[in-house]
Amino acid sequence: MTIALTTDNVTLTYPDGAGRLTALDRVNLHVTGGTIAAVTGPSGSGKSSLLAVVSTLIRPDSGRVLLETDSGTVDLAGLGRREAAAVRRSRIGIVFQQANLVSALTAVEQLEVMSHLGRRPRLPTANRRETRSKARELLDAVGLTDHHAKYPAQLSGGERQRVNIARALMNDPALLVIDEPTSALDTERGAAIIDLILSVVRDRGSATLLVTHDSAHLHRMDTVYRMVDGALELQPRVVV
Repeated sequence: MTIALTTDNVTLTYPDGAGRLTALDRVNLHVTGGTIAAVTGPSGSGKSSLLAVVSTLIRPDSGRVLLETDSGTVDLAGLGRREAAAVRRSRIGIVFQQANLVSALTAVEQLEVMSHLGRRPRLPTANRRETRSKARELLDAVGLTDHHAKYPAQLSGGERQRVNIARALMNDPALLVIDEPTSALDTERGAAIIDLILSVVRDRGSATLLVTHDSAHLHRMDTVYRMVDGALELQPRVVV
C-alpha cells in the first residue's frame, strides 16, 4: 500500500492587531506510511498549528498538504468544510493530548461511536456486530482486553490514553496525527505509550505525525523536525 503525507510550502497567519502573525512559515515535510515523523520545539512555535492544518481543522493561507494513498492523492489544504469533515472521518485518526473520553460510555462504546459518525442513526444488526467486534479487537491490540466494559473513571491515565489511540484507529486511517501523547503520564507509562504507538504504526502502515516536548524518545522516531517561530527544520538522525 502506498501512503505518504507531504506538506509543500505551507504558510499560515493569524490576525495580530493591524498586521498578521506568522504561525507557519513555508513548512515542508514528508512522512511515508509505516513511519513516524516527530515535531519538537518550544511552546508557541507553531506545532499545534501544524497539526491543525494537517488534520484539516484549519485551512492554511497558502501551500499544499498532500495525502497520497492507493486511491489517489488529495490536497487536504484545498478541501471545503464538508469535504474536510468527510476526509477526517475516513482517512485521518487524531490522538489528542488529553483523551477526551465521554464519561457515560464504556471503552468499547468510545470506539463504536467513531464508526457511526456521519452515518444514519440505525445501522443493520450485522453492521453493529461487525463494529463491536472491530472495537474489541482494537482494544485487545492496545492491551485492554479486560477493560472493554469499563468507564473512563475506572481507567488509569495510561489506560485512557490507550483507548484514545484505539479510537483513532477505528476507521483504519491513512494518516495518524498525535499531539503530546505522554504529557499527562509518568515516565514508565509514557514509555509504554510510545512502545504502543511504534508497534501500531509499523503494523498498520499509517503515515504518522507526532508532536512532543519529550526528547527522551526522539531517537526512536524515523525522522525528527524542530520548529521555531513557525519555521520547520529537519534534524540530524540521533542514534542511541
